Amino acid sequence: MADYKNILLINFGGIGDEILFLPVVQSLKNNFPQAKITFCLEGRSKAFINLTNLIDNFFFIDIKTKNKYIEMLKLYFKALSGRYDLVISSGSNPLISVLLYFTGIKTRIGYSTSSLSKKLLTYPVPLNTNQYASKMYFDLVKPVTKDEFMLPSISVSEIDHIENSVLIHPGVSKISVSKNIIKIFKPEIWAELIKLILKTGKNVYLAGGPDDEECISAIKENLKDADLTNFHDLYGTTKNIYDLAKLIKSVDVMICSDSGPMHIGVAVNTKTIAIFGPTNEKKLFPQNDKFIPITNNADCRPCLWDKRQTTCSELKCLNFNLEKILEFI
Repeated sequence: MADYKNILLINFGGIGDEILFLPVVQSLKNNFPQAKITFCLEGRSKAFINLTNLIDNFFFIDIKTKNKYIEMLKLYFKALSGRYDLVISSGSNPLISVLLYFTGIKTRIGYSTSSLSKKLLTYPVPLNTNQYASKMYFDLVKPVTKDEFMLPSISVSEIDHIENSVLIHPGVSKISVSKNIIKIFKPEIWAELIKLILKTGKNVYLAGGPDDEECISAIKENLKDADLTNFHDLYGTTKNIYDLAKLIKSVDVMICSDSGPMHIGVAVNTKTIAIFGPTNEKKLFPQNDKFIPITNNADCRPCLWDKRQTTCSELKCLNFNLEKILEFI
C-alpha cells in the first residue's frame, strides 16, 4: 500500500453530504496518520469545518452556480498547485475526471460513470446509489484502505445530559420550499406531536435554525392551549452548528425531518427518529434500534430524487399516525 502524504478530497453538496463523507476522512486518517488532508466543498457548507478536526485545510468551490466552468477552472489550479499525491472525488460529472487527470496527481479515485472516467482515473469505483449514502461514499476509499465501513462520527466537548428529554427539530429549509421540495409535515402537526409527547411527562425542547423561524413561530402559536410546564423553547440559543451538535448530543432522543440535523444526530450517536415523506430512508439513514425512520405505506413513495426533482402536490407520504411515533420514544 502506498504511503500518501498529501491528500485532496472533493465532495460537493450540503452539510448533510459532508457529514456522510466523514467515514472516508476517518479511514484515511486511520491508515495515513501523517498525511495532510485538504477538503474541497461548496461555500454553502462552510459551517461543516466546525464539526471535525480530521481535516487540515479547506477551500471552497461553488460548482453549482452560473459560473460553474470558472469554478471548475479554479478547482483545477487549486489541485495543480497543491502537489497532492492522492485525490478522491465524489463527483459523477465526467469533466471532473478529465480535470483531475491533467493536474498530474498520481493516484486519482472517483466513480466509474463514463468511458472517460474509466480511462482517466487510477481507481474507477462502481457507483452504487442503492445503499446508505455514507456507504456509497465509503466505496471510494476502499482501493487505498482496508477499513470496514463505520458510521459518521462527530466529537463534541463534554456536556451535561438532559434527563427525560426529547428534542424537536423541524428542519425546514426556505431554499427547499422555494424549489417546491416539501419533505416534512406542517407546523400544526408538529404542535400536535409535541402535545402528545408532553402528556407522557417528557421534557420537550424545540430548536431550529434561521430558516425555521416561520415554522417555529407557527408551532408555538399552535401550542397556546397546551400545558407547557415541561416545554422549553430553545430557538435562537444555538448560535452555530457546533452548538446544535452539542444540544443534540445532550438529549435522550431527537425527532426531526430528513435534514442536516438528522445526520448530526447519527454522527453524535443520539437516538434519532427521522420523518421521511418523499425521500428514500434506506439511502439517507442507517436503520437500527437507535436510528429509526418513520414512513407511511403510501404506494407512491419514495419519489423525490428517485423519480422526480420536486415534490408532488398530494403529499400522501406525509400522513402519519402520531400515536405510532410515540412508541419509539
